Amino acid sequence: MSESTDPAVVADQTGPADKIAAGYAFTGPALDLGALLWDGTCLPGHQIRIPLPMLNRHGLVAGATGTGKTKTLQLIAEQLSANGVPVFLADIKGDVSGICAPGAPNEKVGERAKDVAQEWEATGYPSEFYSLGGIGPGIPVRSTVTSFGPVLMSKVLQLNQTQEQSLGLIFHYADTKGLELIDLKDLRAVVAFLVSDKGKPELKGIGGLSTVTAGVILRSLTAFEQQGAAEFFGEPEFDTSEFLRTAADGRGMVSVLELPAVQDKPQLFSTFLMWLLADLFNDLPEVGDLEQPKLVFFFDEAHLLFNGASKAFLDSITQTVRLIRSKGVGVFFVTQTPKDVPGDVLAQLGNRVQHALRAFTPDDAKALKATVKTFPNSPYDLEELLTQLGTGEAVVTVLSENGAPTPVAATRLRAPQSLMGPIEPTALDQAVKSSLLWSRYAEPVDRESAYEKISAEQAAAEAEAEAAAAAAEAAKQAKEAEKAARSAPKPDPSLAEQVVGSGLFRSLARSIGTQVGREISRSIFGTARKRR
Repeated sequence: MSESTDPAVVADQTGPADKIAAGYAFTGPALDLGALLWDGTCLPGHQIRIPLPMLNRHGLVAGATGTGKTKTLQLIAEQLSANGVPVFLADIKGDVSGICAPGAPNEKVGERAKDVAQEWEATGYPSEFYSLGGIGPGIPVRSTVTSFGPVLMSKVLQLNQTQEQSLGLIFHYADTKGLELIDLKDLRAVVAFLVSDKGKPELKGIGGLSTVTAGVILRSLTAFEQQGAAEFFGEPEFDTSEFLRTAADGRGMVSVLELPAVQDKPQLFSTFLMWLLADLFNDLPEVGDLEQPKLVFFFDEAHLLFNGASKAFLDSITQTVRLIRSKGVGVFFVTQTPKDVPGDVLAQLGNRVQHALRAFTPDDAKALKATVKTFPNSPYDLEELLTQLGTGEAVVTVLSENGAPTPVAATRLRAPQSLMGPIEPTALDQAVKSSLLWSRYAEPVDRESAYEKISAEQAAAEAEAEAAAAAAEAAKQAKEAEKAARSAPKPDPSLAEQVVGSGLFRSLARSIGTQVGREISRSIFGTARKRR
């Protein structure tokens, strides 16, 4: 935007500008976004800010590619950390890792700092770097399949509503049978068992799940696993409370999830980010409104989260965003246009930083008009202004300290004080390996779970079947041998058997027996033989 430096012109412009700036004159702690723009003039005396306690009321950073969205979230993250608030950033392109290193002063940074009355000082912020399942640089972040849940799993498997409900029944079956679903092979083993001959009776018992649907789920799961997604599921499961830590100097820890290595799996990483947020929601206690948030979560490329989402999935997101505020967590969605975010979610986003939009096509013009309608009434011609903003400029409206929306303010944003770009790969690797969390999460653990239990049962059943088959075969052979023995012809008697069995031999034996008997009797009774 062009600027006027004529003092008279500036004086004429300060009337409406003063009214806008008055809406940002907060008494409590606040983050400095930049200086007000009015009629092409940057007014450094009129600062645009966000009250720190309102950061848990969620927000949206939107704008076309190249308009400065990433630098805006970096600017906000720096000031949150400086105020002792932990931050989570999703680094889709790998250009946010520089937040841990001091920025590089140059002429452009100096001019920007002068324009917005910023006392710029190169500063790095305490950071931890994570990766999904250890793919790419970073401390591995893993989830168990059970923790991930059927709704999120259905999203990454691209299941329809019926299949999603069926997957929920499978999770329920595994839970009731004590089959722990830790990694993808556990879930695949359970589904494969349910469609097997032995498991089909179990399939009927859980109700509402057809063999065809189970087969579809199994094929989707196998394809998903072949894409390398198995790395994201397993143990040790990441404890999301690690994101709530502060550094030794009291500054909030900036947790950067490095995602460049999985850019080709946008649906997976966006859904995984939703798991991180949902896990925080389940674990954190209710705290109500705090003087400052416990954590602010930046959800980059947010449109990927909502593409092809089922009603159950959208309901889960809406509920999480609505209720997590009372647990001290703020969520900022970063995307191209507000229409990328469903209306029920957009209604929860009280803080808005809208960068420039393009109107090169009819669809662009339609999106521009829709965006303008989402802002409160203002003295700006927003439809024209949003197409003329320069890089690092935005239209801002936030929630004031009393919860009311502030006036719409065109703003020239401050420059981040950390490095605006990635750090060297060697420095990133060193930062990861030197973290105390590396030894806790680096090595995967594969303990006994559903896969091992089902495999053991199948092996035992197979061994039992083989033993029974072998016993049956042995009994069959013994029976056949006995039958063969009974039906076999008798062999011819030997010469001795023929002689002994003859009538002459039997007669002679009787005669000899009688004579011998008499001689023995005489001998016994003392009788003597008569002489002739």
